[in-house]
Amino acid sequence: MPEIPSTAIHRSQATIPATSWHLKHTIGPRGIGILLIVFALLAYSGHRVELDRAAVEIGGAVAANVGLKEESQLGSGMASFIKGMFPLAIAETTELNRLQNFDRENLPWFSRIETQVHSQRVFDSTAMSWTVVEREREVLVQPIGYLTRVGQLMLITIEMAFWATIIAITLAMPLGFLAASNLTPHPMAMRISRAISSFFRSMPELILAMIMVLGFGFGPVAGILALGLHTAGFFGKFFADDIENADTGPQEALRATGAGRLAIFRLAVLPQVLPQYAAYIQYILERNVRTATIIGIVGAGGIGVELKGRWDMFNYQHVATILLAIFITVVVLEQITGRIRRRMM
Repeated sequence: MPEIPSTAIHRSQATIPATSWHLKHTIGPRGIGILLIVFALLAYSGHRVELDRAAVEIGGAVAANVGLKEESQLGSGMASFIKGMFPLAIAETTELNRLQNFDRENLPWFSRIETQVHSQRVFDSTAMSWTVVEREREVLVQPIGYLTRVGQLMLITIEMAFWATIIAITLAMPLGFLAASNLTPHPMAMRISRAISSFFRSMPELILAMIMVLGFGFGPVAGILALGLHTAGFFGKFFADDIENADTGPQEALRATGAGRLAIFRLAVLPQVLPQYAAYIQYILERNVRTATIIGIVGAGGIGVELKGRWDMFNYQHVATILLAIFITVVVLEQITGRIRRRMM
């Protein structure tokens, strides 16, 4: 065995002088300049969208809460809304003279008739002033009437979200298949499919809902179609991306045996992407439940119509009940879909 020269050993053991160490800077002058430009653009943009005014309002509300300021517009507005939310609206009260074919002998379950004193402002043309007039009225009180109504509307909203998700999946499966570069029959089909998915995604749900209302009129159908078309764009992109990112080994093995594109997708791709598809479906279904409440504002059915009407009448107790129902529905739906997805995996 040849001997290693002592000079080589000394060289390998020699240490590099500390003065020759160079610590790379985290950020240099160029990076600092870029950051300054970014901060300047953010400051300009924040002023354009009135974030500076929002900061002033929030600061004023905090100062009013700690006693440094007498009153804050933001604090007063939020306080009036929060106070108006409670107690939650559970019962429903309806004047008897507004009920058609009302039968006193056949009342709904758990309901009762009450006589209430109602105060109403009336303009006196003689005195040219407003006066308060009290009058008695008979009302039908249903202790859980409004809660029942919210539950029925929430069920319709869930049905809308469910059918919209089914329509979106039906449209997105061929779009995703054709938009995947490893399975598409032609590059032009891939471009067209991706363009259609992008178009559906770019159209806001509210705009689609208003267009559908023009065609189908007010009701759940307009909301279902609007949500289905919009979310089909998301599904189309998600499905195509996952197909392209799937392991190519099983695909090449099947392709070598002469299998077609559909067989490759069904046997080699779908088992890999199915758990992720289930996660997408869960997310879109929950999203459709929340969005269905928004598109109801333009008359596209669901609980959104009731929410908009109660908000316009400043019935914040009813608004709070609706918001709580939406929250509970989304949480329960998340638990159910989560269990289903875990069993599939």
